[in-house]
Amino acid sequence: MDTLTSRACGVHAARLNLADYAVNFSDAHPPLTRPQALIEAERCYYCHDAPCATACPTGIDIPSFVHRIAQDNNRGAARAILEANPLGGMCARVCPTEVLCEQACVRNTNEDKPVEIGLLQRYATDAFFARPGAPLFQREAPTGKRVAVVGAGPAGLACAHGLALRGHDVVLFESRPKLGGLNEYGLASYKTTDDFAQKEVAWLLSVGGIEVRTGQQLGRDITLDGLMAGFDAVFLGLGLQGVNALGIAEPTATGLRNAVDFIAELRQSTDLSTLSVGRRVLVIGGGMTAVDAAVQSRKLGAEDVTIVYRRGAEAMSASRVEQQWAQTNGVTIRHWAAPQELLCEGGAVKGMRFAATALRDGKLVETGETFTLEADMVLKAIGQTYVAEPVGKAIALQGGRIATDTAGRTSLARVWAGGDCRAGGRDLTVEAVEHGKLAALSIHEALSVPVALVA
Repeated sequence: MDTLTSRACGVHAARLNLADYAVNFSDAHPPLTRPQALIEAERCYYCHDAPCATACPTGIDIPSFVHRIAQDNNRGAARAILEANPLGGMCARVCPTEVLCEQACVRNTNEDKPVEIGLLQRYATDAFFARPGAPLFQREAPTGKRVAVVGAGPAGLACAHGLALRGHDVVLFESRPKLGGLNEYGLASYKTTDDFAQKEVAWLLSVGGIEVRTGQQLGRDITLDGLMAGFDAVFLGLGLQGVNALGIAEPTATGLRNAVDFIAELRQSTDLSTLSVGRRVLVIGGGMTAVDAAVQSRKLGAEDVTIVYRRGAEAMSASRVEQQWAQTNGVTIRHWAAPQELLCEGGAVKGMRFAATALRDGKLVETGETFTLEADMVLKAIGQTYVAEPVGKAIALQGGRIATDTAGRTSLARVWAGGDCRAGGRDLTVEAVEHGKLAALSIHEALSVPVALVA
């Protein structure tokens, strides 16, 4: 990394030799080979009423698909996965399986090593997408009903797929050029190599009955009233469009960015050497976005990268595995510190002053101590918020997000919602898929109720 020393400070591109980018952004967790998959599948007890399946938000029959892998029936395994989770390939790559299905694995009782369910799920779905053959699912006869799905993230895609399978015509509205939502724009590049997000989207759309309209933003190009007038039902999978502020003055300065924009730029880049990164980078936050931004900064050639979080490690929303991944990749994590002042000079970031924090009587307080960290780039990763204005005031909110029942029904008749914009969720891809699935079933049931004849 000789170019690092030639760029003492500031935000610059081309910090590495060209060959380094390909190595740094290759698949972070290589897939299992066939012998490895067969051996790992044999470790499964194939439990009845398996706790791993109960722990999966989409209810995948995990013992069933693992048993099929052991029988070398990868297509059958993929079917078991995708009929429960149409985005099962991506979820195998990005879901925190260590705190979901694998944590529930009974192997933990005696061995403290669960079956590698996530890697097995990826093995099966990768094998299917490499050679899909005949369609896994057939669409039912057209019902004549039309449903608008706004937002083509995991929730919207899952809802559209479920509705189309049941014979309804779906129009999928997306504000960005590509479908996929966070799967396309919000995840680290080394998690989703070889354009996998778009391959999965293409498969999902291949069922038919889904019309795609990109460049369509709610509140700008389309309105909720207009959709309700033209469709039998509406599903909102809007995600979170707002970015939380630091809570301190944020002067306009080179080097201050939202982490989500930084990650999106990375994902859409065809030449990583053209992307600029600081020599010393601070990432403010404690979630998966903070980890992805920090690790990718390091892989782009940043010499010193630090995640700063206001509480302790146990309070971070990034899992222990993600935290360890960051540290393994040269990222420092500093806990118990809150931003106090962004330091700038000549219109460029120079560092940040922090206040030390502590818990006292259950409340987070500043201790009075301060310290300063030098930086030429600061990435904000302290969470996102739901922006209600495009929808208007017709739909009730809860905690700043759309209030729904368990099936995704909102307070407005004929309108459902799911994914990160829905109140009460954990902001997980797999949970968003389940929201879309349940909403599709609820919409189908509502559209299938015969209209009573008026005497």
